[in-house]
Amino acid sequence: MVTDSQFHVLAVDDSIIDRKLIERLLKTSSYQVTAVDSGNKALEFLGLLNEDEQTNSQVIQVNLIITDYCMPGMTGYDLLRKIKESASLKDIPVVIMSSENIPSRINRCLEEGAEEFFLKPVQLADVNKLKPHLMKGISKEINEPNNINNKRKGLEEIDSADRTRTRLNDTIDINNDGLPDLEIV
Repeated sequence: MVTDSQFHVLAVDDSIIDRKLIERLLKTSSYQVTAVDSGNKALEFLGLLNEDEQTNSQVIQVNLIITDYCMPGMTGYDLLRKIKESASLKDIPVVIMSSENIPSRINRCLEEGAEEFFLKPVQLADVNKLKPHLMKGISKEINEPNNINNKRKGLEEIDSADRTRTRLNDTIDINNDGLPDLEIV
């Protein structure tokens, strides 16, 4: 059985305040955290530099990457694409964070393979949504052969007390009864 403390999350954000916040939230949830301040440092940590696959002889075990979208140099979207293009890293779940709620940006990231798109400031409720993606990453390692990437369709607006979020899903369960009540095309 895998415990939360065995999950290693790579957090990428150029803002020290946001980086410390996400690091604290992840550690509060008992995850092991490595925090870096740029996409290039993330690639260096993962052993992916200058298009080379695994330049490090030591393989770093990361179960999930959470990255800011808007960073100087390499954006979170660019980092996502490099990870998904890497044969050795493509199955690591990637979550994008941003302070800007731009539906076209959110859709583009999710279509490119991001598991979630969180609006900043990230909250503990957001971090709690990571566990299924971490478990999916673990099950992919165990059942490697036939991976099918579950693409999301339709937009779902999620209202919280302090902001509105947009996330992709197949259907909306308005009544919380486990059955889809509304399908958005």
